[in-house]
Amino acid sequence: MRAYLSFFRMRLINGLQYRTAAYAGIFTQFFWGFMEIQLYGAFYRENPDNFPMALPHLVSYIWLRQALLRLLDTWTMEQEMLDMILSGNVAYELCRPTSLYGMWFARHAAQRLSATALRCWPILLVAALLPDPWGLRLPPSLGAAGAAALSLTLSLGVVTAYTLIVYFSCFFTLSAEGTRAVLMPLIGLMSGELIPLPFMPDGLSRVLSCLPFAAITNAPLRIYSGDLAGTAAAQTLLLQAFWLAALVLLGRWMQGRGMRRLCVQGG
Repeated sequence: MRAYLSFFRMRLINGLQYRTAAYAGIFTQFFWGFMEIQLYGAFYRENPDNFPMALPHLVSYIWLRQALLRLLDTWTMEQEMLDMILSGNVAYELCRPTSLYGMWFARHAAQRLSATALRCWPILLVAALLPDPWGLRLPPSLGAAGAAALSLTLSLGVVTAYTLIVYFSCFFTLSAEGTRAVLMPLIGLMSGELIPLPFMPDGLSRVLSCLPFAAITNAPLRIYSGDLAGTAAAQTLLLQAFWLAALVLLGRWMQGRGMRRLCVQGG
């Protein structure tokens, strides 16, 4: 475990060096969030009682989604890790006295955390200073804040496990581009990254809420905003934990099967 924590810390420190790229994205994310809130606000003003989420809940959801974009998005992948499998250079990683899955899990989680640490605080600060109903609200209670923190931790695990599955799919294909092109927009929609799941048709929303992708963006943001509370929040946390375990097991299985197909020049 100490080896994985050390590797995680090194990758986190390395990722924190890319400050210019992070600061360049802050303005874009803040502008996009403000524009999206204005768009939803126009619809709410016309018929405020005909929406599945209260406007303050939706506003908090949008600001958090923008602030945590690099933590929870489904398109952040390291090309270097994909190339390692496709070129056979993953053999060098297998020489380390650690688990390949554990090491790559720590590496990718650290990469997401470092990118988020540089971007999130200016967006959260400005959003918190905006007047109601356009500003970010605090969680409705201390318990909700703790549940949201736990949910966000599980979300990071779920999205990291999902990304590793995409990486290991390269053992069975000639390129990851086809997999990424199909999964990125589809999972972005099913996770609540593009549209909050309550705004989907009722039947579809219920189905999507049970899938692993809802455990990425939908769960922590709705728990924080107060849209999911009490029993519903507890059930969501249990579902997140289930999907995290399931995706980790699937990723490890894919890695094991892929190792049997791996062919490296020189034996």
